[in-house]
Formats: sequence, C-alpha cells, structure tokens
Amino acid sequence: MTKRAYKERIYPTPEQADLLAQSFGCARFVWNNTLAYRTEAYQQYGESISHSVAEKRLVALKAEYPWLSDVSSVILQQALRDQKAAFDNFFNPTLNARYPRFKRKDRRQSIRLTKAAFRYRDGDITIAKSKAPLPIRWSRSLPCAPSSITISKDRAGRYFISCLCEFTPEALPVTPKMTGIDLGLTDLLITSEGVTSGNPRHFKRYETRLAYLQRRLANKQKGSHNRVKARRRVARLHAKIADCRRDAIHKATRTLVNENQVLCVESLNITGMVKNRSLAKAISDAGWGEFVRQLEYKASWAGRQLVKVSQWLPSSKMCHGCGHKIEKLPLTQRRWHCESCGQAIDRDINAARNIRTAGLAGLACGATGAGAAA
Repeated sequence: MTKRAYKERIYPTPEQADLLAQSFGCARFVWNNTLAYRTEAYQQYGESISHSVAEKRLVALKAEYPWLSDVSSVILQQALRDQKAAFDNFFNPTLNARYPRFKRKDRRQSIRLTKAAFRYRDGDITIAKSKAPLPIRWSRSLPCAPSSITISKDRAGRYFISCLCEFTPEALPVTPKMTGIDLGLTDLLITSEGVTSGNPRHFKRYETRLAYLQRRLANKQKGSHNRVKARRRVARLHAKIADCRRDAIHKATRTLVNENQVLCVESLNITGMVKNRSLAKAISDAGWGEFVRQLEYKASWAGRQLVKVSQWLPSSKMCHGCGHKIEKLPLTQRRWHCESCGQAIDRDINAARNIRTAGLAGLACGATGAGAAA
C-alpha cells in the first residue's frame, strides 16, 4: 500500500466560494502572523519557537481575532503543521530548502483538511461549515475514502481538490527492453534506439501573446478593477502553458514506462544550468526536472527500474562503440566522426547509448535502481 493524491477540478457555488475565500484568508493570516512572530523572536532574542508553543499561541489569536472561529479550526491547525514542515525542511542540510516565506493574497491559495473537517460519502465531499457537497468533476473514482484533502485556487481563478488516498500499485508485465534517455532542447528526449520526441516549445508558442497581455497589465492603474482583470488574463495564459507542458510530459513518461523495464537517465544540475542566460528560458520551457520526477514515481509504481547516471559522464564526447573520447564538442556540432573506429556519430543518440551503458553497468555492480548513480 502506498499513498497517492488524486487531483480534480471543482466548481463551488457562490456560497461555497465565499466560505473558501474566508478559509484561505484565515489560513494565510495564521501562517503570516506565526511566521512573523517566529522570525522576530529569533532575530531579537535568539529564541526558536517550537510547534507546541505556536499551537498554544493559536488559542490567543482566536480570542484576539474572533473571525478566525468562523472557519474550521482544523484549517488553522494544519497551517501551523505545514509551517513546521517548512522549517524542518529548511533546517535539513540535505534538502537545501529556503526559509519559509510570507503568503500573499494574489498568489495561489490552499487549505488542507483532515478527516475531522470533511465528510466523504458515495463520491461526495462536504467540508466543515458547508451544507452542500462540493461540485467535483470526477475524472475517475477514488480507490478508498481520502485521509486528507487539499483545496486550492490558482491565480487563474480555478479551484482544485487533491484527495490523498491509499492504493496498491499494480506492476506491469516484465519486458526485456532497456533504454537510455538523453534530454535535450531540439528534441526533449532522445532514446538509445534513436527515437526522438521533438520539442513543442509551449512557452515560445504563446510568448508573443503573453508579452502583449503583460504590456496591457503594466498600463493598468494599480488598485483598479481593470488591473485585476488584466492580471487574471495573464494568469490564465500562464496556466494554459503549464497545462500543455505537463500533459506532454505525462504522455511521454507513461509511454516510456509502459515499454521499458529499465530506464537510464542523466542526473542533471538543472538549477545550475538555468544560470546560463542564453539557455535559461529554453531549459525552463523543456521541464526536465518534472520529466525525471514523473518518470521516477511512475517507474516505482509499475515495477520498473530507473537508474540515474552521474552528470559528469562524458556521454556526448565519448564514442559508444569503442569508448574513444574527444577533447571538445561545442553545442553547435550535432555530429562528429570517431577517429578510432571510423564511425559517424549522432551526438544525441550517442549520448543516450552511453547513458544506457553506464546505467546497466551500475545495476550490474549492485545499484538498486531509482536514484542510483553509475
């Protein structure tokens, strides 16, 4: 048994939208107020506020601000738990997480509810303080009753519900196919068999339209209703670009996991690569990090093996046939000729084959699969 989140679109009624807006606001207030209290206590007195102290302080906050009692107390308590998790991640040296930030009203809003704050019955979910179930457009049925739900509203004004459920993943039939995957910009992925995906370049496709809407937004008077509408148009286009990119990655990763038993990829330092100003936009549009993330959990659920090869492997500059390595290979050179064995080499396919060879060697040496470096 493992846990999986099922995310669906919801269309709340005006009364439910008001309740959700109030819940978002109360959760945001508790988060910001507690974060300011913790930050001030550390800066002035060097004192670290524990989670238990923050929970006790919530009682005083509700007495000082009675409108906090208009929403479920679970929402406020969960906001403090989420802040505790954020601080735990910040103090964990292996995660390299940043200091928790204050939440803004014009950003994405979300609340988390446990079983005590909602009721699930026959596919209907009713949250506390609401009389009617949420209008959810189900794309699939849940495997069991959710243990917790997260309701969110993005900057485009869309509402979503994410239901955390336990499910038993079913392993796919074993296949002898093994592949290496090289991530690129001309083609998002190139396999060791020579299959290329192309690059739809979702951001570039809508870049002109986005620039136009952003200019319109910049010309609106701050605080005006027209500026709010212009900001919403920009957010909707950003959401469309993100949805197109996510959908393409889902389809590509699902095909790869279904067809291959072992998948070998390169562990890229994407954070460092986007510092290259000439390639940062193209790398961000490609979504390499999301691609590897999806490939990892889908391979785990399907009983496949994902091997991450070291980023320092000279996959492009080393001949996959004889192992001869050249000194320099500029990005503009897509093909080269091996002086040792004499074969003509395609840069991307050669890299994918070297990644597959290194990944399989890592497995043969005792690597366990997902996350292993050859």
